[in-house]
Amino acid sequence: MIRVNPKGEVWVFVEQEDGRLHEVGLELLSKGRELADRLGVPLAACLLGYNVEGLAEQLVRYGAEKVYVADHKLLARYQTNPYAATMVQLVEAHEPQIVVYGATPLGRDLAPRIASALRAGLTADCTDLDIGEHAEPSSDETHENLLLQIRPAFGGNIIATIVNFDRWPQMATVREGVMVMPEADPGRTGEIVAFRPRLSETDCPIEIVDRQRTAKRVDLKKARVIVAGGAGVGGKDNFRLVWLLANALGAAVGASRAAVDSGWIEKDHQVGQTGTTVRPALYIAVGISGAVQHRAGMAEAAKILAINSDPSAPIFQVAHYGICGDLNDVIPRLVHAIKAKG
Repeated sequence: MIRVNPKGEVWVFVEQEDGRLHEVGLELLSKGRELADRLGVPLAACLLGYNVEGLAEQLVRYGAEKVYVADHKLLARYQTNPYAATMVQLVEAHEPQIVVYGATPLGRDLAPRIASALRAGLTADCTDLDIGEHAEPSSDETHENLLLQIRPAFGGNIIATIVNFDRWPQMATVREGVMVMPEADPGRTGEIVAFRPRLSETDCPIEIVDRQRTAKRVDLKKARVIVAGGAGVGGKDNFRLVWLLANALGAAVGASRAAVDSGWIEKDHQVGQTGTTVRPALYIAVGISGAVQHRAGMAEAAKILAINSDPSAPIFQVAHYGICGDLNDVIPRLVHAIKAKG
């Protein structure tokens, strides 16, 4: 653990693979910019890899005032040990007050290892971050300018705000898609700081012989219109109605966790706390009750249309438009109307 440094920078760990930046790191730079401005400190990005110096300028264009570049041949492919050792060395050398990571498979593997090594706190799968104060109930002391780490808890039944006032850096992983992608500014300038980590072959106990990757069936984050089905659809056969409406609209197909767990559709289509967070122009929720876990992934849609036979379903509380009726009757009528205007 490093000492509390109220003037420390705000850091964003930015993932890269094969010379391409992961979108979640760029999304986090937008929130990092907001946090850093609130605190009056610089925003920095951390970039690890091999022959990745050329990516640093991209991060500056997306808002980083400073980019720490750890370029080393042992960082060419992600492995937990060398990446964690490098980040620990960076933190100990520069003492940031906040470090945020994407809640990706890599981030969920790396961040806990760093937190353990630094004996610092870590909040996983946050859906929002803010700056605020915390008053200790056992004393009159109030801690100001803390990172408020906001995430669903107790099965999604409450939204918890977690603070870390004495074991810094304050660290959190943040779900993909919950922050708005910033716009690149080609005229922005920043400082590139080269960092040479102390690594040896013993830091890489695993040899990566080959990698097999399966492409996602659908990219929900980029879809402008999504038609999503939930448990209320009633079964895999009935799910064809969701596909029918989506095809008529030229939309992507999404689903709630209940529909995915029931085997009606693949995991890549899942929207929600444990799926993908989306911000489409139109989100049509078919047979989705609207539990907080699902709303966490779609509530930022520009327009939400809910189709549900239960008038008391929570989804109607966040929907801009609602149709209370049987989807077997409603969807064919919608498809007919869409095609008639075709």
